[in-house]
Amino acid sequence: MVDEHTRPVVAVVVAAGLGTRFGGPIPKQITSLTGKAVVAVAVESLAAGGCDEAVVVVKEGMHNHLQLALAASPIPVHFVTGGETRQDSVRNGLRYIANDDRLSLATTVLIHDAVRPLVPAYIVEDVIEAVEAGAVAVAPVVEVTDTIRQVDGDVSRVIDRSTLRAVQTPQGFDRTVITECHEQLAQDGGTVTDDISCCERYGHRATLVEGSRMALKITEPVDLDIAEVLAKAAAGAGHHSGRRVGRMLRAVTPSKVADKLGRGGKE
Repeated sequence: MVDEHTRPVVAVVVAAGLGTRFGGPIPKQITSLTGKAVVAVAVESLAAGGCDEAVVVVKEGMHNHLQLALAASPIPVHFVTGGETRQDSVRNGLRYIANDDRLSLATTVLIHDAVRPLVPAYIVEDVIEAVEAGAVAVAPVVEVTDTIRQVDGDVSRVIDRSTLRAVQTPQGFDRTVITECHEQLAQDGGTVTDDISCCERYGHRATLVEGSRMALKITEPVDLDIAEVLAKAAAGAGHHSGRRVGRMLRAVTPSKVADKLGRGGKE
């Protein structure tokens, strides 16, 4: 645990989503991944990358489930009830930090989706380091590998994917800046797709760092199956950061990934 006089790095973990596309009786945040709840794996990944405490934003009525899932968390966890939208939930998490005597000492805050459980530790480290070096809004991104078409009615055209990047979490921020931006957004009644866009809306520059395909978002049941394969591969590689697994994924075509990982990465 961080000394009470140091400035903690705090992660807001958004776990209040409904998960309508995932389906099933068990919310995806607490679905089992490698024998642990998805949200627990996410918090462990953030802790491995340098986060000192986590504020987990929970759907109304799910507090007991999340508390049980995170009982063995390697870092202190605080719980706050989410709002109607993701923006509302993030704002509630930031307000909790601002109103807590110790957490409010933080100058660096990360905002992470609980359903990206396998983010490598080195990505978390890179995001934190970028904020501490002076960036106010940082996001990890990965290259887009699929051909992308823009559709307008019956007409479509290919978009140059070399200029496109897929945005991931955790996103890192100067705590004061992101808190003020979310409060202003609430007053303005605006909508953004992620937190770095919230900062850009109010004139702050976005800084991008390299992300990882390990940090996939669990949206549908098949994503959980893929995450299980990746988690086992990372464990076999013997390094939490997943660098070796990342190299493996870049070295093969998508159709060969499952077969390659099934052999422990051996040719």
